[in-house]
Amino acid sequence: MSTFLLSVGFIQSIADSSLFIYSHGLHTIYFLLYVDDIVVTGSNDRLLQSFIDVLGRGFDIKDLGPLHYFLGLQVTTHSHGLHFNHIKYAHDLLSKHDLLFSKPVSTPMSAKFVLTSTNGVVLANHTVYRELVGSLQYLTITRPDIAFAVNLVSQFMSQPREPHLIAVKRILHYIKGSLSHGLLFTPQRQPVLLSAYSDVDWAGCPDSRRSTSGYLVYLGSNLISWCSKKQPTIARSSAESEYRSLAHASAETTWLGYLLYELGARIQFPILLHCDNLSTTYMASNPVFHARTKHIELDYHYVREKGAQGSHRVCFIPSKDLPADLLTKPFHKSRHLLFSCKLVHPEGPSLRGAVKDNQSSPLNSQ
Repeated sequence: MSTFLLSVGFIQSIADSSLFIYSHGLHTIYFLLYVDDIVVTGSNDRLLQSFIDVLGRGFDIKDLGPLHYFLGLQVTTHSHGLHFNHIKYAHDLLSKHDLLFSKPVSTPMSAKFVLTSTNGVVLANHTVYRELVGSLQYLTITRPDIAFAVNLVSQFMSQPREPHLIAVKRILHYIKGSLSHGLLFTPQRQPVLLSAYSDVDWAGCPDSRRSTSGYLVYLGSNLISWCSKKQPTIARSSAESEYRSLAHASAETTWLGYLLYELGARIQFPILLHCDNLSTTYMASNPVFHARTKHIELDYHYVREKGAQGSHRVCFIPSKDLPADLLTKPFHKSRHLLFSCKLVHPEGPSLRGAVKDNQSSPLNSQ
């Protein structure tokens, strides 16, 4: 497939090898390939249809029309944008484990519930737990509000215990009450601002005392990337752990900047990196804390270099306004709702079936 695309004038993206881009005058076609599933979209309907016809003569494909369903993701067209969710996937998951009519809860994890690798009885059957966690990991593609909880229960796959299974089932109860939630993408005026929010729960793991990093990346008002992950080494200070998390966010925004450039989007510079640690903001701009920074690996000084180049700028933000906090620790209902509404949105009225220009089309290659 890639050989054929390159032969007809497409260019393979450097940032994402599964993306191919074709430019002809003022018109563009974007071709996204995942094994034998394809999404193709363009700025001109006639050019797009002629390309699909050429593709059909070279490959056994089936045009499924405007994009509604792709790799388990449901796409709904609204008057104000696109909504991505996993309603059917989540519904089937709940049905499979007899939780479709369960009582919903308001948070994916109790704020007072502490999971460790030693408390509780070891489960007799590990398979069910691993299947559940694996299914939830795929669900986080459109549900960043459960990213921290799923990251936490994923750490006990080798020897799950009863408290771990209880935590997994609570996530499912939370999903039951928020089935229609997903990602909302609305049009943005160019140049658009690319910004990141980074946070850390310092030494939050009771077993290893490693910190949990979390970041969110927004393109304008649209959430496009996020991560909740335990740091690989122990941080000796909160500033060090925050700085590591900030470096990951900086690297992610740098990669996204390259990808957006290839897509023809114009973004504002500098890219803003928000964190709630004053020491981290000072370290990123002024390398004078030598005693504090000697033990930090050199690759984390990447943030300083980006700041010196002018491509990024580190900004302080109070913890109460930092949505990335939701990816590092569990919260009570009120605070969880405050942050989660900045990440996911319920599905609204659909315009599915309406004929519109520049529609994306999923194809299936046999």
